[in-house]
Amino acid sequence: MNWKPHAVTLAHSVTHAGSRWHAPVAALPRHLFIPRWWAGGDGWSLRAGADDDQAWLAAAYADDSLVTRVGSAHADQAQPGDRPAGRPTSSATLPSLLVRMFQHARLGDGHTLLDVGTGSGYGTGLACLRLGERQVSSVDVDPYLTEAAGQRLDQAGLRPQLHTLDASGELPGNYDRIVATVGVRPVPTSWLTALKPGGRLVTTVAGTTLIVTADKQDDGTARGRVEWDRAGFMHARHSTDYHALPDGLIEAARTEKGEFVTASRYPVVDVEQAWDLSSMLGIEVPGIVYGYEETGQQRTAWLAHPDGSWARATSKEGGDPVVHQSGPRHLWDVLDEIRSYWLQHGELPVRGAHVLITPDGRTRLARGGWRATL
Repeated sequence: MNWKPHAVTLAHSVTHAGSRWHAPVAALPRHLFIPRWWAGGDGWSLRAGADDDQAWLAAAYADDSLVTRVGSAHADQAQPGDRPAGRPTSSATLPSLLVRMFQHARLGDGHTLLDVGTGSGYGTGLACLRLGERQVSSVDVDPYLTEAAGQRLDQAGLRPQLHTLDASGELPGNYDRIVATVGVRPVPTSWLTALKPGGRLVTTVAGTTLIVTADKQDDGTARGRVEWDRAGFMHARHSTDYHALPDGLIEAARTEKGEFVTASRYPVVDVEQAWDLSSMLGIEVPGIVYGYEETGQQRTAWLAHPDGSWARATSKEGGDPVVHQSGPRHLWDVLDEIRSYWLQHGELPVRGAHVLITPDGRTRLARGGWRATL
């Protein structure tokens, strides 16, 4: 299989010839790390390299994320007719985002790296080719993922330290850099403990698209900023799957009449595609989920939260949205307050905010007069 031209093309598309990341991307056979994946659409269906080598290579060397686990169902272990239900719980992250996360880490020759979220192992492999395998450790909560990643890395001639553990607990060493390709909230205290003085942490805030970079200080804190960049990663897992929302909550948000019915000042918005808006909402209401649908001239957006709150806004043919809300919090009101701030100030304060992470993991964001503690 002549995969090398595909890898070179991928390297050209995700970085530039003068970058230290160009050679690792061009040299690493990404197809080894994605033998099968789950394709979305009308439910999840299995895709496998054996089905069509050309389609497999095209998918493996595209700058796309490929879902490799849904709920507790690994694509590697699935049968062609399987149709798992649930949320994605692991993926092979798009290469350009992996490169950007590593660039935010300011990796230098001789640095030791902890890669949090082994996943397919592809990102771990890139780090090995950049730093050397002895400088790289990687952790994941899923024993199958670390085992499979180890085998694939071995096929590529790479043998970093892989550990199966919950990264929110004790970590197996001390590192110059920690880069997490899972979202966390709060930052685990063990991360600052494992980070060497002067070391750099790169992570994302769970439920947002915020990339946080912070350098460890002599007093044990870490200080940095929210980058003017965006990333969306799955939440860090502590067990086989994520906690489910209350039964029927999403269906209620999509279809039921609310306890409170009002009109909205603003058009219906697809929150998932409005990244700064979704990030502010994720900070204000941790754990919130949302969806959006269009049918003809009708636009519908819904919000739901594990505390039982839900909201739905619907507009037809450009008319004012009708908002239904139920539960202990009026979620759409929170969303409209954020949009009002946006219009009043011209932007939301999350991007570029100063970051302080205390040794107990609390993360404080500040920009101008705005403050938030995660």
